Amino acid sequence: MKKVMILFVLAIFCASLATHVSAQVKKSKLRVLYVGGSADWSKEHFNDDVAFQNNVKERMASFEKMLKTYFTSVTIVNADDYSQQMSNDYDVTVMDGTPKSIIPEFVDMAKQMYLKAGYFTSDFDQPVLTIGELGATLGSRVGSKNDWYCLCLDADAHSWRKDHPIFKGPFPVKMTVVNKPTPAEAFHYAHDYDGEMPKKLPMWKVQTKGYATDKGFRVGLVSRPWGYEDSPEAEYISSGVCQKSLNAVAIGRHANFFHWGFAASPTYMTDEAISVLANAIAYIAKFKGQGMIARKYNEGIATRATLNEFKYIPTKEAYKNMLEINDEANRLLQKMSKEVQAKQDRGEKLTEEEQYYLNFKPMQMRSHEEVVKLYMREYYDMFGMDEKAYASYFDENRDYFYGGDGVNKLVVDEDVKSLGIPNNDLRLIDTAIKMLENKTEVDKAKRILARYTLVDFPAAIEWRNWFEKNKKKMFFTESGGWVFLVDSREPGVNDYVAWEVRKKLNSLTMNETDERNPVAVVVSREVLQSGEQFVYIKVKIHPGFHIYANVASDAPFVPTKIDIQLPEGYEKVGGLQVPAARFYSQSGTTIYDETVVFGQKIAGKGPGTIECVISYQSCDNHICFPPTEQKFSIQVN
Repeated sequence: MKKVMILFVLAIFCASLATHVSAQVKKSKLRVLYVGGSADWSKEHFNDDVAFQNNVKERMASFEKMLKTYFTSVTIVNADDYSQQMSNDYDVTVMDGTPKSIIPEFVDMAKQMYLKAGYFTSDFDQPVLTIGELGATLGSRVGSKNDWYCLCLDADAHSWRKDHPIFKGPFPVKMTVVNKPTPAEAFHYAHDYDGEMPKKLPMWKVQTKGYATDKGFRVGLVSRPWGYEDSPEAEYISSGVCQKSLNAVAIGRHANFFHWGFAASPTYMTDEAISVLANAIAYIAKFKGQGMIARKYNEGIATRATLNEFKYIPTKEAYKNMLEINDEANRLLQKMSKEVQAKQDRGEKLTEEEQYYLNFKPMQMRSHEEVVKLYMREYYDMFGMDEKAYASYFDENRDYFYGGDGVNKLVVDEDVKSLGIPNNDLRLIDTAIKMLENKTEVDKAKRILARYTLVDFPAAIEWRNWFEKNKKKMFFTESGGWVFLVDSREPGVNDYVAWEVRKKLNSLTMNETDERNPVAVVVSREVLQSGEQFVYIKVKIHPGFHIYANVASDAPFVPTKIDIQLPEGYEKVGGLQVPAARFYSQSGTTIYDETVVFGQKIAGKGPGTIECVISYQSCDNHICFPPTEQKFSIQVN
């Protein structure tokens, strides 16, 4: 009885102490909106859906309790009830659930194009803190650097920036730091580490549970570190124990989006981590109205750091490492297979995952040369198995590699190399503009400016004016597209949409023109990152020829006309966007020449066929062809 009384008194004391500690926290007056709807455990952890949904409610209650400890004004909503406009009424929105999308997922197999669903408009600039994988899920379509590198973040943080404000306040923080073994998987990325990999790292426990030790517990997300900080509105804060490199981003900020990659609710967080999370919420509130400048629309875009991997892959050391990984994987899978077989022999029911282990067969490793051929492709044809030749090539051309196209792809930009100026050096843009001004190698200058800037101007003087106005605020981003941007949030200054449209139009394949066939036309329906849809009609006109825009009442020519018919479920948004026409006669006739583009914005979804008819008359100074009509059909889904 005496022992029971002592335990009872201790319980009362601990409860009162907790209340006292809570009371000691001076609450912030920030208004916080919490958007819930996710669980701490996977569905497989529970016996039925009711239990899973109860865990969702428990998680929301856990966050509510934590937030109300630190903030005076807290509103809790389910993700299904959230809309972007709601964030305007709060200082910070904590996203812990996936709301309804406002831009649908888009897949075009013919173009090998996939766009994730969108949840915010590109101009959204309210402070948001995302939990776990929500940073990537919600931010992908608006170009967030908080991308999906690996859903493999466990319970401990390491490699944090000790002087960062979230570890200082406004709420007091105590961090218990313990040296622990460096995650084994990190050694596979030693080629990315500057110096010798440490055997141990100072670590700080964020969660009391993690997926590695507690089966079915929610897994956290790390984002790619390469290029994360190559724009002024992004900052790496901490990494964490995961299966990737030591600098993978577990905690970071891109503009008004704060990535808290750890996935646990406060129920399974340490008290120390709860204080840091509260500080992170207070910190991101400072970035209200400070939206993204650089946008990472291609998650797999290569950066110059990719060259370290390219240098490493052909080496004997890399192949030895791959063999060790393969052997270890086979050993672990063989062990799992035996355990599952024993379970089946006992007559116990196997899960779908266990069925996979039951059918395990050891993975056979390719030869070193086969691996190099597979991963180095065109470089293998140049250097074979000479690893020193690979290293020399990548080092000598480091300043001239371009990675703006494709996934994890780098090519030497021969235009830039011919000038001897690194492509991340602002002198490159100045030199290209001088080439336009001096009318020397004009085509090369145009290619460079189109590749490394978001803007486009018809005349050298306009390029010069733009450059002189912005050069002191310009920076180069690789993760944001291998372009020079202006450190400005002014609308239209860094126009990714216009750049995306130009790139799509430039990629359209057109027939060649000649004196007998002076006009080539291609029609395409394009879906942009913003979710906007357009039907574009690109017209290429042979040198010396033209087609007519506006025709004076007394002129005998036929004006260009475009008729677009949309299938059910689609509608036109606004009128036809027409290119600028050129003066032709005093009577008011105007013409199009060279290459022009017409555009019609549309909205809608579903399968069907877009029908487009273009009619025109082409002439040069000596002959006019009869009026021509071309019909095009575009299948949409």
